[in-house]
Amino acid sequence: MAFPETEDGPLKIAIVHDWLVTYGGADRVLEQILACFPESDLFSLVDFLPPNERGFILDKPVRTSFFQHLPLARQAFRKYFPLMPLAVEQFDLSPYDLVISSSHSVAKGVLTGPDQVHICYCHSPMRYVWDMQHQYLQDGGLDKGIIGWFAKWLLHEGRMWDLRTANGVDEFVANSHFIARRIWKTYRREATVIYPPVDTGSLSVKEDKDDFYLTVSRLVPYKKVNLIVEAFSRMPDKKLVVIGDGAQFKVIKAAAKKSVTMLGFQSSDITYDYMRRAQGFVFAAEEDFGICVVEAQACGTPVIAFGKGGVLESVHDLSAEEPTGIFFKEQTPEAIIGAVRLFEVERGQFGAGACRRSAERFSRERFRREFREFCERAMRRSKGGDKTLVNSDLFSNVAAQV
Repeated sequence: MAFPETEDGPLKIAIVHDWLVTYGGADRVLEQILACFPESDLFSLVDFLPPNERGFILDKPVRTSFFQHLPLARQAFRKYFPLMPLAVEQFDLSPYDLVISSSHSVAKGVLTGPDQVHICYCHSPMRYVWDMQHQYLQDGGLDKGIIGWFAKWLLHEGRMWDLRTANGVDEFVANSHFIARRIWKTYRREATVIYPPVDTGSLSVKEDKDDFYLTVSRLVPYKKVNLIVEAFSRMPDKKLVVIGDGAQFKVIKAAAKKSVTMLGFQSSDITYDYMRRAQGFVFAAEEDFGICVVEAQACGTPVIAFGKGGVLESVHDLSAEEPTGIFFKEQTPEAIIGAVRLFEVERGQFGAGACRRSAERFSRERFRREFREFCERAMRRSKGGDKTLVNSDLFSNVAAQV
């Protein structure tokens, strides 16, 4: 299927991303959206990517907001959260036919007109203003006192803005059925599920495992790495390796026993080497999808995970014909300990080949094909405006690749 164009020529496409500071899960999705539409223009609240890490955005120039120039923005732009809605509304997207927002915060709030199609790839409605507000406030020590009430008021205002701006989105795409349900609960909008892309092709399987467990995560409160470390600290006969950095690193390291090795941030090559060698990958967060869980399976490594969120869609438990992991029901050290014990009893049920096959459902190629086809259908459904869509070979070289 050829991508449509207008009577005035090729479609003008804008892609809006929340912020560009590192290469995380949302950025991997952005990378593949750009691969679908390499001639699009890219917008972001801030762009603090180092020169040697710009390959995933095709070295494109980025059109940023006034956030780029705020005092201490590079170190603490998130602290300007109350101004983010204003900032994203200042992008002038009027020249574009198709606007694609990659949003877990405010990107979906861009202003578009009746002759434009706005597709939002929603990683999640803003967790900290909706169903996870109380957890974020507690973790940040903002649930009490005058400062707490001010924080709650700001989040209330954020909810009102977030709900209003959902009306400006023509089509929602969710990264899991879990997030599609959250989108319906929050905005009362249907969403099409297109799972995020995972670079399964660059990961290899190792069937002979070493004697340690692994977790890979940013060390922030909602990831619950502290619970994993506490659980393994109470199992001195089990070894745990923790890869990742973040605000909780020093606190978690101070509480860890000798059976736990804290490696901090590591390169992708080192991280994937540990993934291949680990006998099990431990994951305790309630995550929207969880790309690292799929990466572990792509390395032939089974998963021990908290049984809530997107992980339920990427891991097959013991009830499946080819199980790739097990779930624990509570975010507690005791539940993790019980899951590890069960995992070791049932270890023979988890084959490296089954893990690999499970992961291959989420390849980059599959994402590009599904997302491009979705955008094509959305443009053809659009009947607004004076521009009539006609067939075209626009981006046919990309279509041939996906």
